[in-house]
Amino acid sequence: MDAFYASVELLRYPELRGQPVVIGGGRNATPDTLADGTRRFKRLRDYAGRGVVTTSTYEARALGVFSAMGMMKAAQLAPDAILLPTDFDSYRHYSRLFKEAVATFTTQIENRGIDEIYIDLSDLPGDPAETAARIKQAVRDATALSCSISVAPNKLLAKIGSELDKPDGLTILTAADVPPRIWPLPVRKVNGIGPKATEKLAAIGIETVGDLARADLELLQANFGRTYSAWLVEVAQGVDERPVVVSSEPKSMSRETTFERDLHPRQDRGELSAAFTDLCTRVADDLRRKGYEGRTVGIKLRYNDFSTVTRDLTVPLPTADAAEIRRAATECLKRVPLDRRLRLLGVRVTALLPAGSYIAEPQSVQGELPFAPD
Repeated sequence: MDAFYASVELLRYPELRGQPVVIGGGRNATPDTLADGTRRFKRLRDYAGRGVVTTSTYEARALGVFSAMGMMKAAQLAPDAILLPTDFDSYRHYSRLFKEAVATFTTQIENRGIDEIYIDLSDLPGDPAETAARIKQAVRDATALSCSISVAPNKLLAKIGSELDKPDGLTILTAADVPPRIWPLPVRKVNGIGPKATEKLAAIGIETVGDLARADLELLQANFGRTYSAWLVEVAQGVDERPVVVSSEPKSMSRETTFERDLHPRQDRGELSAAFTDLCTRVADDLRRKGYEGRTVGIKLRYNDFSTVTRDLTVPLPTADAAEIRRAATECLKRVPLDRRLRLLGVRVTALLPAGSYIAEPQSVQGELPFAPD
């Protein structure tokens, strides 16, 4: 999907089309509705805090504002950009709509998140490019949003190709297209080559995929080891044998929040407690909505010096209950030092099972976990 969150917001606020818009503010970024029915929008220059950009429109990206960028840095680059709060309920709604539209063509779909999927078109009759065009139209009819599709021999090239002609792109890639279209790209465009690997490759003179394709194998092995080097050689040639995985079970569900200011466990107990309860509730809602329960509850704390600690606790029975999750998470909190200000707080549930699938073996009765009330 093209600039997915931002595009959903433009359905809500069509008067913002063509303007730089940044998504990522809190509730205080909600527009004001004036007496005449018009809306007054917040500007990025008025933002103060430590949040990060969730996404931005292409007009904001042209100014250098991208997802995961700190909001304060974004405000320096695009002070007049419109700032909007995130609304994940809406994004999930439109995600369901677009995936349901694709599912009318085939069930061979690999879910890669809220705004991205892989589709295996191998068994569908007709020209794949024509099928892709019909899928694009079906998504637009269902959501009023645009998407970009790449038809390619494998997932690696499809992923890269879907970015080449955004927005509203339809890109066809074959193996013959690798040298002219893929090799000129920077290596960071390959999914799986992250910032650290990109930096390390640049240090040995490899900046493009073409450089990687021509690189000496011994040089790569000396810097990256045999396994990763072998993978680098394959992807540089556009080789990827991974199948489309139609069904995959999630391993965990989590929620976390970065505070606008560092909070002290004692002095800001009320604010922290409310945030803690909210995170537990949201994780429980996610579990119930997706039909899962979990055996292990964990927390994540990041202190004001950026050090991070995690703790986990396995509970007797799988749960998707917010109170049970909070009870277990509270036990985890008792096992970490709470003597410094906190920058981030997170709650997660792992060891997931489909709801109702767990069969308990006979065991002695165990009391409830101790709970420290607010």
